Amino acid sequence: MADGGVVVLDGSHIRNALPNLERRLEARHLDEKITAPEFLALAEAEASSILFDLDLPENLRALVLERPQLTDIGSLQFDRETVLRKLHDYLLALADELKDDPLIVSILDGSVIRLFLEDEDDFAMLAENLFTDLDTDDSGKLSRNELRSALVQMGVEMGVPPFSVTPEGDALLTNILKKHRAEGTEELGQAQFAQLLQGILQDLADSLALKPIVIIQDIKVFNGSQLRKVLADDKLLEQVTNLMFQDLDVNKDGKVSKSELRPLFEMKGSEWGLPPLEANDTVVLLYDQIFASVDEDHSGQLEQNEFRALIKGILETFAEQLAANPIFHDLEAAD
Repeated sequence: MADGGVVVLDGSHIRNALPNLERRLEARHLDEKITAPEFLALAEAEASSILFDLDLPENLRALVLERPQLTDIGSLQFDRETVLRKLHDYLLALADELKDDPLIVSILDGSVIRLFLEDEDDFAMLAENLFTDLDTDDSGKLSRNELRSALVQMGVEMGVPPFSVTPEGDALLTNILKKHRAEGTEELGQAQFAQLLQGILQDLADSLALKPIVIIQDIKVFNGSQLRKVLADDKLLEQVTNLMFQDLDVNKDGKVSKSELRPLFEMKGSEWGLPPLEANDTVVLLYDQIFASVDEDHSGQLEQNEFRALIKGILETFAEQLAANPIFHDLEAAD
């Protein structure tokens, strides 16, 4: 298990584990032969084990099984040699999917909570701020059941698992709240609230240290992978550039204005794997940098062949820049 914090799952963890795959399988003491459903269960369990016990999202599992090297799984007889070979294929396919579309996860192991608990001033400020925010009627009192709201308000950023996201997180939080009788409408003053919160957080930190909870963040990573797929497929690239030219060549004179390129990229870029401008200020700067070069190097009107070459160059530059400096777009904040 990695230290607590935010981790990018881009396939590298899986690739690093592949050389030890045979030894990992031996430790599982498998039967001489297993069925296809048993193999899939094994593959998902092995992937989860490598990825910090993460429960793989259903859409990711489906994408992995669509890879060409895995379409024959249902027809195979799984002896030990076949299990090793196809498990390697499965994990490599998963690594490729994560390289194209990484997951951002938070590993909640109690370390962030302990930082608050170990500093009396920090905890006192946390408890006071939570109490003040929840005491909406300024009565100086909160009911016991509002301890749940305090945990919700702390959230993943402060190391607390969210409710209704993972079964284990739900069960853990519910049991701890019950243990500390954080239920019902009995009123608490600020000091009582802080004392009760401290005990709840201490138990939560201890439990997470023994069995961390992994939460997938609603963050999209733009690393140029989709652009590279477009650039690697000459036919697809030609289709994309032709459609772009047709969109811009309104009067059908076989020429388009260079000044129209940036607005088109800003409007349609997400279809090719570009981050939206609203993702963060870095995206705006990236557009400024790339299109400043376009303005310097090309005349005002572009014929179709010159247009295609220019668009390919722009896409290549975006792909290179995003590979070197991926953009992280918080989808939850965008909503």
